[in-house]
Order: sequence, then C-alpha cells, then structure tokens
Amino acid sequence: MDTPQATVYIIDDEAQVCAGLARLVRSVGLQPQTFTDAAQFLAHVPTEGVGCILLDVNMPGMSGPELHLHLSEMGLSFPVIYLTGVGNVPLSVQAMKRGAVDFLEKPIDAELLLPAIDKAIALHRERYVHDGRLAEIQGRFGKLSAREREVLAHVIAGRLNKQIAYDLGIAEKTVKVHRGRVMAKVGARSLAHLVHICDELGIEAAAGGGRN
Repeated sequence: MDTPQATVYIIDDEAQVCAGLARLVRSVGLQPQTFTDAAQFLAHVPTEGVGCILLDVNMPGMSGPELHLHLSEMGLSFPVIYLTGVGNVPLSVQAMKRGAVDFLEKPIDAELLLPAIDKAIALHRERYVHDGRLAEIQGRFGKLSAREREVLAHVIAGRLNKQIAYDLGIAEKTVKVHRGRVMAKVGARSLAHLVHICDELGIEAAAGGGRN
C-alpha cells in the first residue's frame, strides 16, 4: 500500500521557532506546516495522511499537554514530540505515558530532533498501512450475506461442517458452499488465516464451539 509524503505539524507560539523548525524539516525532504497555537491547529486539524506533531508545552490558551489529550480523545493518531523551554521531569514522564515519542528541551538540537521525527513518522506509516489494510478487510466482510456470517461464526469456533449443518438446520453440502464463499470473499488462505483476520477485527466465534 502506497503512503503519502509525510508532513510535520509544528505548533509553537514563537514565530522564530516555527520558522527555524520548518527550515530544518524542509532540509530533510519533509513537508512542514506551522501553527502559533492550539486553536489555529484545531481549525485545520488533519484527518488523514502520514506525519507527526512537534508540540510546544507552554502556549497561551490550550497548553501542549491539553491539546495532546484533546487530540487523543478525537482519535487522531499522529505521534507527538514535545518541545519545552524548561525541563520538567514529571511532565516528561506524563507525556511519555500518554504516548509521546520524545520530550526535547529548547534550544532544539537537530541531531536529537531529526531521529525523533524519523521514528515518529515510521510509527505513523505503520499505523497508516495497518489501518488501511483493516479497512480493506472490513470492506470484504461487508460483502458477506447474513447466512455466510452465521457459517463464519461457527467455522472460527472450530465446528465441523456437519456440526454447523445441524446447528443451522441446513445441508452439509450447503455449509461447504457457504464456507468456500466466505474464504474467497474474505481472501483467507487457510482456516488459521481466517481466524487471525477475525481476531484483528474483533469478530466473535459462535457460542458453544472450541477452536482446534
């Protein structure tokens, strides 16, 4: 799956800092976008694409940690790198627990920042590909008929064709047909692969069965 060019979102109330970081980001072939406060960023918050956020801790209005929490509640998955003018161990620990990639002190050292950006973007590319693959698989499952979904639930529970036929009150031959269609529509290579896909999507097995 192809991924778009990465964008680095720089949120800092100091214009000179934004400009300097933007130049640095461009120098390594990445696309910067700068914002002077949380409100400005939220007015143009990205909903797709790949990248990361460089987030100042202390800003007027909504602080960096407050914005990070808000973005998490929105379900925005862009990794965050905190930038701060004053070292604060408790705050850095809290930031890392919240999922921040790094917590760097100003003035920012390019030799520390660039590897952190690389790491953050690599993490987001993985999420982007993973989420895209799951969306594609969900689309395949959406093509299953109601009966095929019933058969699927029994199949991943480890039920034999004859057991499924008895439970659903249909012929064993019909179960085989539905089972084959399920495998084809979902793109499963084997029963183990089908079970793995269902686990990823949170599809539950029929009650009363036990996987082999």
